Amino acid sequence: MARTVQYTENEGSALPSLNFAGKLAVVWFRGTDLRLDDNPVLAEVQKLKEKGKVDAVLPVYFLDPRNFGTTKYGNLKTGVFRAKFLLECLKDLKSGLQSVGSDLLIQVGRPEKELPKLVASCKSSIVLTEQQVTEEELNLNKDIKRALPQDSEFLEFWGYSLYHLEDVPFKPNFSDMQDVFTPFKDKCERNCKVRPLLPAPKSGELPLPSSLTGIDFFPAWKDLPYQGDVPMPAKEERTAFTLEGGEKAALARLKYYLWDSDIIADYFNIRNGMLGGDYSTKLAAHLAHGCISPRRIYHDIARYEKQRTKNKSTYWVVFELTWRDFYRFFAIKHGNKIFHSGGITNTSPQWPKNTDALRRWKEGTTGWPLVDANMRELNATGFMSNRGRQNVASFIALDLGLDWRAGADYFESLLVDYDVTSNWGNWVAAAGMTGGRVNKFNIVKQSNDYDANGKYLRTWIPELENVRDNKKVHEPWKLSRAERDQSGADEYPEKLATGGYDAGGGGKGGYGKSSGKGGKGGYRADDRKSVGKGYGKDDRERTPRSTEGVRRWGRSRDY
Repeated sequence: MARTVQYTENEGSALPSLNFAGKLAVVWFRGTDLRLDDNPVLAEVQKLKEKGKVDAVLPVYFLDPRNFGTTKYGNLKTGVFRAKFLLECLKDLKSGLQSVGSDLLIQVGRPEKELPKLVASCKSSIVLTEQQVTEEELNLNKDIKRALPQDSEFLEFWGYSLYHLEDVPFKPNFSDMQDVFTPFKDKCERNCKVRPLLPAPKSGELPLPSSLTGIDFFPAWKDLPYQGDVPMPAKEERTAFTLEGGEKAALARLKYYLWDSDIIADYFNIRNGMLGGDYSTKLAAHLAHGCISPRRIYHDIARYEKQRTKNKSTYWVVFELTWRDFYRFFAIKHGNKIFHSGGITNTSPQWPKNTDALRRWKEGTTGWPLVDANMRELNATGFMSNRGRQNVASFIALDLGLDWRAGADYFESLLVDYDVTSNWGNWVAAAGMTGGRVNKFNIVKQSNDYDANGKYLRTWIPELENVRDNKKVHEPWKLSRAERDQSGADEYPEKLATGGYDAGGGGKGGYGKSSGKGGKGGYRADDRKSVGKGYGKDDRERTPRSTEGVRRWGRSRDY
């Protein structure tokens, strides 16, 4: 709607061809459904094959150049971490399909142009895909329907959430759903049951059409339709956990977290960690790409509770999955409002522009250690803990008073686990644009509470690595001149002024390498504060991925 994305068509794939006179089912994978297990689309196509309604099945995925362009904020639409993870997911999906006698056709191009070409020779065709809820995806569906032959069918199936769309106790438009999580959760828990798992396809159940060429192609990094040279991300030695894409990796991680280690039984107590590989399930990226379904996680936990332990921790993982549902249905209810500058408040806040402050927030040079450590981890790995996300989002929107959508756009680009509704929903809430309570985080208190010994800060901020005082590492502006000289903390940037909004720091800035003006802090003792509805600028909505369409951004809860 106002975020222009530039792109260059890059038809890197070997051009496929299909001369098939039979009845064809095309399974169009969307990037949120990259699995065989518990996949409603694959389950439906198996039924069609059993009933003789289709002769062959063609799984396909499109690397749409519009998703690899540059936003108006200057960020890659799909950053390198998510692109690398996506390729791993596609490789695993292709291998999984091959193991049951099928395969995955991958094309670089626009779906509305390429898909009609594939079915042109068929006697009849059905396109099956996962149901979407946000405007860009819905508009793409409309374009596909218009471009397909008139006798082609286009079928969508719900597969995203823990609780099925048809089972939740709300009106179809969700007008009776409160905009608060707890009532949603309680109502679903009382009135809904999680549906049983759907079986993965067996060998021979997804026969490929004859006379198909080009299916052997698998994209190398150079085939991704970026504009210009975009290098692969470098390996980051400081990260405690390396995310690997694909269904195989997701199921292995779930097995490890439950059955191999029993870590899930302590999840509630460790979930607010920021350093290490096991304080969360680390399945958010796999959920976002559909490598594993929330129902698979739920049913495995239910089995674990029967066979091993049932406690608050095992429940809390399911609780987090319900948050994911909440934001999906929240998006159905509010539509494009969740992309407006004023969120769902029906206001048009005027957000001040401060390009230097935004740059420093992105770079992790604000002079506020907790913010900087989290942003540097994001920049180096494509990952950030849930605790970190809440703090950096609160800081940019409620302390710096900047347009939260600039932060949202940056998260879309960088996060491996980007998911449209979880991300926009979380950012709207963090910016105080839901019309309810606004939770403003006290950055210094949060830093002390969740990184008491400063280990996380020292890991990601080398300028503070030699600060030995476990209190002052959270507030380096309190270091004496001798302490700064001895530790090398002068290399760390001055504290960024928060424009009259309180980040919870205390004391003046004004030391070290300056990336901007220091400023006064001063904080209240409470951890979060209810504040006013905010500031703002024009009512731009979602950023279009090109002049012809619209796109989204991203941030999701880390489980």
